[in-house]
Amino acid sequence: MDGVGVGAGVGGVRGSGADVSAPARGNGQCVLVIVHDSAIAELLTTTLELADYRVTAARTGAQGLARLAEHRFDLVVMDVSVPDVEELGEGRRFRPADRPPVLFLAEYEKLGLLVPELGLGESDYVTVPFRISEVLTRAHVLLRGRGAVRQGPCYGDLVLDDATCQARRGRRALDLTPAEYRLLRHLLVNADRVLSKEQICRHVWGETRAGNAIEKLVSRLRHKVDQEQPPLIHTRRGFGYRLGR
Repeated sequence: MDGVGVGAGVGGVRGSGADVSAPARGNGQCVLVIVHDSAIAELLTTTLELADYRVTAARTGAQGLARLAEHRFDLVVMDVSVPDVEELGEGRRFRPADRPPVLFLAEYEKLGLLVPELGLGESDYVTVPFRISEVLTRAHVLLRGRGAVRQGPCYGDLVLDDATCQARRGRRALDLTPAEYRLLRHLLVNADRVLSKEQICRHVWGETRAGNAIEKLVSRLRHKVDQEQPPLIHTRRGFGYRLGR
């Protein structure tokens, strides 16, 4: 995380210490994570998903604004030092009912950057380095009284419905296997990020698969998703795969 100090764990994350209380859990709410550091973003995304949230990721203010324009979120978790954070000022054009609460991640000396003119809703903050349990608790408090939304994450005309594990591109339903759906969702919530084969294997199957299992799975998914233009699933040879334009 740009500008975020290193705690006793990964990046700006502190170790759990003596905190043994059960973490607060979600109820299917949609969360937008705007964090530039890829390791912290992946940690937050994975933790929130395990806590029953539906998570979409963005790495810059411009990407965050694009996600907010494409989909309605229940909560935004944002690093205050994310690049081009001023782009999120465009959020002021959203109607009050569409402004999600925001949980800021900030170093103590950067609390002055919690600018109210972002145009989002109610806010709170967690100082960096942070404990994951604290993030989950603050998120739970901000979301109190806000129910789960029916639509899952989306990217342009690609929409997933986590309640039914179905996906659509435009008006066309995609007939996906469970592994294809898990792969597509993982690519979508990490849109514009390159995911390695190892990362995909761990998420889809929980283990590393030998041979060309990933290549075959991605090929089948691409055939189903990319019948329309523009193609969304791309190969970065030697690195992995990404979803984006």
